Amino acid sequence: MQTHALIYRRFGPPLEALALEPLALPQGGGFRVAMSLSPVNPSDLIPVTGAYAHRITLPCVAGYEGVGRALDGTGRRVLPLRAGGTWQGVVAADPDWAVPVPDNIPDSLAARAYINPMAARAMLARWPVAGRRVLLSGAGSQCAALLGHWALADGAVEVAGIYRSPARRAVLEALGIRPIPMEDHQQIAEAAARADVTFDSLGGRVGTQVLERMRAGADFVGYGLLSGQTIRPERPPAAGFHRFHLREAQAALGPADWQAAFRALWPLLRRAPMAPVREVPLAEWRAALAASAEPGGAKVLLRFPEDGTN
Repeated sequence: MQTHALIYRRFGPPLEALALEPLALPQGGGFRVAMSLSPVNPSDLIPVTGAYAHRITLPCVAGYEGVGRALDGTGRRVLPLRAGGTWQGVVAADPDWAVPVPDNIPDSLAARAYINPMAARAMLARWPVAGRRVLLSGAGSQCAALLGHWALADGAVEVAGIYRSPARRAVLEALGIRPIPMEDHQQIAEAAARADVTFDSLGGRVGTQVLERMRAGADFVGYGLLSGQTIRPERPPAAGFHRFHLREAQAALGPADWQAAFRALWPLLRRAPMAPVREVPLAEWRAALAASAEPGGAKVLLRFPEDGTN
């Protein structure tokens, strides 16, 4: 029997580098998980381009998170994390790191429980925001929405968000985040000058502009490069400049701490502002990637065949 996986054997644009290929099922008596749903995140696609080529051995199965059912006779739902790429029908996982999913968490939420929620919680723990003014770039993203929502719950004085798609403005306002259009350079400059901490997912021109305007004693946290461009200030910034990468932040966690982190996260996720979803069959992965690039759209989830084989 075999499954199928989205594999890249070279680096390049995801629509060109990825291919849906047959793959032999993992053999032996190890712990295996038949995938159900896996989201399409920028963090899944950026490595395919070669941005982190020094960390990746080709060929590689894409995907970093998702939910599935254990093939151990129990059928229990788990997140097969810290294993092989999740964009494949069956994942060989380490049971110590596989995260059990509570019964009251639907698959569509469980599939998205790792990358964005854990990154948001980790950043807010490292750079506390109580009594501080917060600025978000790429505010239309799921991670930024969680950052804003939880920052206000943690006591932030104000949260402002730089957005691209007009469709996101009402969503941000409903979350209590002051929206700033990406093309309004004056508003961005003023917000940057006021901010005590910025969480930047864009990099490039917007990230550079914000960093250059921030004052001494403030913190600029870069956690993404959605623009595809790095930050290049013309002079040394006054604010503290920090890089955040989730895997590096969690590198020292053992299995017990890892499981405890998720147990603390599930209650927060039940009340978190999560985007609506659109499920796309694995066989239609090209349409899924195209839909994931639409600003302001639903969160795209790859749907796998029920038993992981096809």
